[in-house]
Amino acid sequence: MDILGKRRLWYTLSITIIVIGLLFLAMGGLNFGIDFQGGTILEFKFDQSVTNEEVRNILQDINITSDSKVQQSDTLDFHGTIIRTKELTPPQINDIEEGLKNNYPSTEMLRTQTVYPIIGQELRTRALLALLIASVAIVLYISVRFEFRFAIVSIITLLHDVLITIGIFAILGREINTPFVAALLTIIGYSINDTIVIFDRIRENMKLMHKTPFEKLANQAVIDTLPRSINTSLTTLITILAIYLFGGASIKVFMLALFIGMFAGTYSSIFIASPLLVTWTNRLVNKK
Repeated sequence: MDILGKRRLWYTLSITIIVIGLLFLAMGGLNFGIDFQGGTILEFKFDQSVTNEEVRNILQDINITSDSKVQQSDTLDFHGTIIRTKELTPPQINDIEEGLKNNYPSTEMLRTQTVYPIIGQELRTRALLALLIASVAIVLYISVRFEFRFAIVSIITLLHDVLITIGIFAILGREINTPFVAALLTIIGYSINDTIVIFDRIRENMKLMHKTPFEKLANQAVIDTLPRSINTSLTTLITILAIYLFGGASIKVFMLALFIGMFAGTYSSIFIASPLLVTWTNRLVNKK
């Protein structure tokens, strides 16, 4: 299989997805959750099924409708609802609880959490700092273990994975919160591990096949590691999908971001990282 020979196709596919995501970002921006912009989260449980529309009607009756989001959080043990809304005062929280109890006597409040805007801004800053530190550490590590060009290609690949994940979230209009940031950091770790496996094989082939053109030995490295990459990724993705489908509502954002990012990470490790390395190397050879 001449995987690297078709690198223009892989580049075009990735650029198309990223550009579409950036267009959605430019038009609508990201849907930052309460973690980043401040607000109140309330979670209730019931002994019967309660629809989101019924909860919204109760919120409307007590004049709490602005930017309120209602989400089901049913588990095997009980029916639940999560309400995300603007910052509420204690009397307003009591009004919501009483309104639900008047309609559903079994209502029990599981948690209430208020995040102030100043905290949300700090979380955003710290999230960006965490991503920056992780990227710098990766550049240093790969520069020492391999070469500087390997490190730069790795960062471009990780940026590719992050942009695709953020872009798809922008397209879907899904909420961005702290679990999403945790998912991005997990994606970076997973993707770089997969990329390093391929880079290791390329380095081995450079020693064993030093008379072979770089593109051919890199293509062989990708083919050699392809079963490992696919099998590992499929196992992980199936597990993530199962947790997303059958897990609680509180981890769905994390699992969805993880699924998208790991799929993008597997793709980039095979179809973007090594092709970029070949493109860079070919240009260096042509200059000489």
